[in-house]
Amino acid sequence: MLIKRPPDLRYSDVTPKDAYLNRRRFLAGLPLAGAAFLAQRAQGGAKLEGVVKSPLSTSEKMTPFKDVASYNNYYEFGTSKDQPANLARTLKPSPWTVSIEGAVSKPGVMDIDAIMKLAPLEERIYRHRCVEAWSIVVPWIGFPLNALIQKVEPTAKAKFVAFQTLYDLKQMPESRYAGIPLPYVEGLRMDEAMHPLALMCVGLYGEVLPNQNGAPLRLVVPWKYGFKSIKSIVKIRFVEKQPPTCWNLANAMEYGFYSNVNPEVDHPRWSQATERRLGEFLKRKTLPFNGYGDQVASLYAGMDLRKNY
Repeated sequence: MLIKRPPDLRYSDVTPKDAYLNRRRFLAGLPLAGAAFLAQRAQGGAKLEGVVKSPLSTSEKMTPFKDVASYNNYYEFGTSKDQPANLARTLKPSPWTVSIEGAVSKPGVMDIDAIMKLAPLEERIYRHRCVEAWSIVVPWIGFPLNALIQKVEPTAKAKFVAFQTLYDLKQMPESRYAGIPLPYVEGLRMDEAMHPLALMCVGLYGEVLPNQNGAPLRLVVPWKYGFKSIKSIVKIRFVEKQPPTCWNLANAMEYGFYSNVNPEVDHPRWSQATERRLGEFLKRKTLPFNGYGDQVASLYAGMDLRKNY
């Protein structure tokens, strides 16, 4: 169940002190940007202004920023969890454009400033569950994916939304050793993409996204495993047939298209029944749909969630 955060909760209660004190540590290696919202990097730690608090938030304790910014899956910058924080400084998050293609009335190329104006920015404190049985709670900042979808006006043929990550060997030399097919691609069914919980994310902890967390634009789908939340998006295509997805292409026996958090379906090499929150020692039970079942279970009514894993 989602719980509204009390209206008198201060932002300082959400952002850990060490996150504030150490924010420049990871920003030091990032290039300054020319786009209007990224220009804030040079002003007070790249804070995002005008962010409203969303009622679609959990009241759970935040994962410390230092863990969220230093323990990452981003194979284009290394396959070890600590590599992206050190190697992603070569990513250039500005200028940045996203190509809108396929079955839409308004295809074209949108720059990051135009994307930022599609809807008011919200802070949404979401649980985020990774398939390797670890989890985090993060105050993501972004806007509903459905705002972008409505803007480009999908046609009746648009049944799925496909996403693609930047793939540039000059910026991502470690991608040669990723061991997965690149560029990274992901997809959602149209009703999943239109769900209010699906978030186009541009920041976390009050600031623009660090490179290793998917700057400047990523997806966050809180009821699915983390690898569905594709980073550094450069293309969004509306298609009639189910699109390919990176991990399904790499190993279809282990990674399905839907990838909903389901503690009753184990990964072939480990159990998904429990998880460990970063920064904690003890494990906790994994919740169906990552705890968002009341909101999203109806999307899958009548489906076999063991077959459609």
